[in-house]
Amino acid sequence: MMMSDLLTMLPPGALMMLVAAGLVLVPHHTRQLVMLLAIAGSAFSLTAGAGQHLTIELLGFEMMLYRADHLSLPFAIVFHIAAALNVFYGWHERRATDHVAGLAYAGAAIAALHAGDLIPLFIWWEATAITSVFLILASGTQRARHAAMRYLIVQVASGVLLLAGAAMLYSESGSLAFAGMTLGSAATWLIFIAFGIKAAFPLLNGWLQDAYPEATVVGTVVLSAFTTKLAIYALARGFAGTELLIVIGCLMTAFPVFFAVIENDMRRVLAYSLNNQLGFMVVAIGIGTELAINGAVAHAFAHIIYKGLLFMSMGAVLYRVGTVKASELGGLYKSMPLTMVFCIVGAMSISAFPLFSGFAAKSLIMSALGYKGLVAAYLVLLAASAGVLHHSGIKIPYFAFFGHDGGHKVKEAPFGMLVAMAGASVLCIGIGSFPGLFYQILPYSIDYNPYDASHVLGQMELLIFSILAFTFLMRFGFYPPELKSTVLNTDWLYRRVAVWLGRPVLWAIMAVWTSFTCAVAGYRDAIWQAIERLVHSPLTGPTVPGRAVMVQTLVLVVILAIGYLVTA
Repeated sequence: MMMSDLLTMLPPGALMMLVAAGLVLVPHHTRQLVMLLAIAGSAFSLTAGAGQHLTIELLGFEMMLYRADHLSLPFAIVFHIAAALNVFYGWHERRATDHVAGLAYAGAAIAALHAGDLIPLFIWWEATAITSVFLILASGTQRARHAAMRYLIVQVASGVLLLAGAAMLYSESGSLAFAGMTLGSAATWLIFIAFGIKAAFPLLNGWLQDAYPEATVVGTVVLSAFTTKLAIYALARGFAGTELLIVIGCLMTAFPVFFAVIENDMRRVLAYSLNNQLGFMVVAIGIGTELAINGAVAHAFAHIIYKGLLFMSMGAVLYRVGTVKASELGGLYKSMPLTMVFCIVGAMSISAFPLFSGFAAKSLIMSALGYKGLVAAYLVLLAASAGVLHHSGIKIPYFAFFGHDGGHKVKEAPFGMLVAMAGASVLCIGIGSFPGLFYQILPYSIDYNPYDASHVLGQMELLIFSILAFTFLMRFGFYPPELKSTVLNTDWLYRRVAVWLGRPVLWAIMAVWTSFTCAVAGYRDAIWQAIERLVHSPLTGPTVPGRAVMVQTLVLVVILAIGYLVTA
């Protein structure tokens, strides 16, 4: 069998995970080249085309490990692109942790895209959690360790719910196929919640803003690409057209905006912004039309690139300055001009300026809303788009590179970081400038032109109004000041309310448990004392310690049992 045939039989991503296991033993620069080769080999497996390519039978179940179709392809393409950009971005980092965990994490996410059944999906689903947590732990701080443990608990819980839902679904229907579902049973509800945890639904999103900013410089960029977009893919595969998703998505677009505006940590601002952008995709999946699904996929594709670019730029600032607190930055355009330019490209892309990727993707979603006549949802997303310009399009570049002068005299970002940011910038501009080519990889064929007069004029009006509003708020001192603070969003429920309500319950449980263990210990001591009195009785002859007698008796019983089994 030729190597090319073997690669097309393997599930995409599997080769990356296999290679990641041996990266620790490889010297640094060679390691980076090996990673790129592994990503290229994994991408080559996509040439197998649509269809079912690898099915195995295990424990009486037939499991489809490699299924490719029109929905998995665009996600697989952008996941490979993100993985390759991350290799260049982290080239300066000699520690193997980020590289091993990052490659394995990306491979698990890519393999999950091609799972045709719920059990393989569960395996890769949990693999993404286990591999990605090391990107947070690698920071080495106490905050990172605590955030990593909370992150792991939430992610593993998502997998447990997925497995439970799959088991119940199998008992109901006799099928484990990963296909379209409806919210008509406890099984599908469990699967829906499992997907919702990874997609950072409202009240289930605290892990995202808690963990991502605590990861390493490279780790945060890697994390931003895969977990949540894998959940978007899963929702599009399993729950397209579920109208509840429209309501959930609208809440996701609006809710994080307020926290992003008052947040001081720039990477945390981007984490809130990530949550906001996921809402657009969730709304599109809830609509469920071909145009809307195309919009969700296009937005996920573009978002991975431009959000990664923004995280890269802030990571470069953190690497050189040592902080990404807005209150401590400013004036970096002098010493980091290239990083500034790339950051502005990312900011214009996420703000959906014409000729940038966000415009080509977001227009599909807004048009899908308009065609369905969902006026309320359209207005919510329109307002959220203005908020995006404020907290990511303007706030990030303004406070990092302009604003007040923080007095930092630093070097430009390392060469590998610049290469990765330049590559992402080219993609952002290329997608926005040539949307027709971009639309060809989307799940459904469409005849759509985002650059008609109504789209361009409407978007420019929104952008100009938002810029004027930001200028007015800054000029007259109404914009929330950048303060050193910790902002709790839905974490408040877990860190404050849950503790307040749970502490008395925990005390009661511990009191009952202590009483129980004391009672058990008392009975145990009474039994030992009775045995020792019996052993030490004058009628028993020479005495030995009671515990020794018990041990000898158990050994004798084991020997007799073995002898019986041998002679039987």
